[in-house]
Amino acid sequence: MLTMQQLRESLPRPGRVEWAGLRSQRRGEVLSVPEVLAHPLVGLVGDHGKLVPTRLKAINGPAGESLAVRPTPEPTGASAASYGGKRQVTLIQAEHLPVIAALAGLERVTPDLLRRNIVISGLPLLALKDRRFRMGSDERGWVLLEGTGECHPCSRMEETLGPGGYNAVRGHGGITARVLEGGHIRLGDLLIPL
Repeated sequence: MLTMQQLRESLPRPGRVEWAGLRSQRRGEVLSVPEVLAHPLVGLVGDHGKLVPTRLKAINGPAGESLAVRPTPEPTGASAASYGGKRQVTLIQAEHLPVIAALAGLERVTPDLLRRNIVISGLPLLALKDRRFRMGSDERGWVLLEGTGECHPCSRMEETLGPGGYNAVRGHGGITARVLEGGHIRLGDLLIPL
């Protein structure tokens, strides 16, 4: 017989990226995109206007100069929570979209209305909370992320979905994650729990 811990860790099938979206600014329109670039310092490049940090002379020295740099240890405990931000990426389960629509009394709910970055099908996302996972493919490379918590709805759900919208999303809002190793995430890529 399996223990509860073993049951929680059992995810025999990978998930799949079905949709991706970015917002150019806070409260801005969420635009559907075919791929996103994940970066450990900023999350998704272009989301909320975030850009890849420029090369810092103070850290790296002038171009071409060889520097002895000690590797930065991976953060743990309280410092890990703040490293790169806990809400760099938001993910929602594709199978929950019709449930949210039904609870909100709507025919259909699209991912952009829920203001999430990535829609995943075929995998219970809540099982990735406090767990590392990879997104990508063998051909194009993998991005390493870590689930940091549930993505609770915001008050905008009442504006977007109408009265009761906030409660319709409760328990179905997906998860937040931080980027540990960056790269491109494209539609059709796999999500593999580690």
